[in-house]
Amino acid sequence: MTHAQRPAGALPGYAEHFDEPEGYLDFARYGPPSRAVLSATADALARSARADHDTVNDLMRAEPAARDSAARLAGSDLAHTVLLPNASTGLFHAAFGIPTGVVLVPGTDFPANHYPWRRTEALGRAVPRWLEPDERGRITADLVRGALTDDVVALAVSAVDFRTGFRLDLAALREVIGPDRLLIVDAIQGFGIADLPWQAADVVVAGGQKWLRASWSTGFATLSDRALERLEPTLTGWTGVEDVAVFDDAEHPPSAGAQRWSITNLSPVTAAAFAAALAIVERATVPAIEAAVAARLDELTDAVRSHGAEILSPTTPADRGGILSFRLPTAAPATVAKALHAHGVTPTVRATSLRLSPHASTRPAAAARVRAALASLR
Repeated sequence: MTHAQRPAGALPGYAEHFDEPEGYLDFARYGPPSRAVLSATADALARSARADHDTVNDLMRAEPAARDSAARLAGSDLAHTVLLPNASTGLFHAAFGIPTGVVLVPGTDFPANHYPWRRTEALGRAVPRWLEPDERGRITADLVRGALTDDVVALAVSAVDFRTGFRLDLAALREVIGPDRLLIVDAIQGFGIADLPWQAADVVVAGGQKWLRASWSTGFATLSDRALERLEPTLTGWTGVEDVAVFDDAEHPPSAGAQRWSITNLSPVTAAAFAAALAIVERATVPAIEAAVAARLDELTDAVRSHGAEILSPTTPADRGGILSFRLPTAAPATVAKALHAHGVTPTVRATSLRLSPHASTRPAAAARVRAALASLR
């Protein structure tokens, strides 16, 4: 395909890594992995099946490679980055690291950012104070400013709202809470497709199964110096301590860096998958991926709006992630979903709305499928 023939917003070479169906629009729930991820997974498993004296050590080399890539994408470094099996593990580490005080948490956030704080409150540690969003369902710097009191020690938010795709202004939130409070960010709905200032946060956690397309049991966290200083290593395991390979029956001090969040060795198979997935993101670059996603979102927005849909997501590029939420006043979400399925479209279906989430590999033909599906409802 020549440059003149290439669809608006297309990212050259990116789509060739993937095989998801043309109408797959559910990346906010799960991102089908690339052929490179499948190959890395199969190769690591095959090597483990023929294990010899070098195999385990060789397979373990995928972990620092994945850490290094994640660190670069987050604007951090190896010492401040740790691999995790999922985003929730990172949120629990952060929550249990705060010994006391109030943590501001959006009351409408995804439950992964609720339960860690409910558990700390039950144990007499950090206490959540639930933030109600503004009239448009958004968490803004002004809203946070109005909720700040002297006993607030941290703010824990999602970088991108899972319902609407609203993108939080992390830099503004950092400025509002000041240098004496921690900013904890669940980045799973934005990392890899949204060029956000991750360095503004003290803790960034993300799972790799959505936009990073590394499949399940992959993820990471980055910790700032302030987080390393203030968060107690409550959940540190045997792999999160100094002199990890010295088995002397003594308690070792926690690692000086982010590795203190390690509980035990993770699978080198999933680490290989994560490294392969992150390498594709780095080669493509996040700004280029973001631009491609934005072009697909514009097409999908036009498609649903042309059939009378109520748009629940922001339409300004600066305010949105990769999610388009909508509802049709004339049809229940389940009915709309049935029509979409019949036309080969995979959305997220909620009780009162639907969510379309394209990626940089999504073709413009996906919007045509959506148009045809909604037209069939008439």
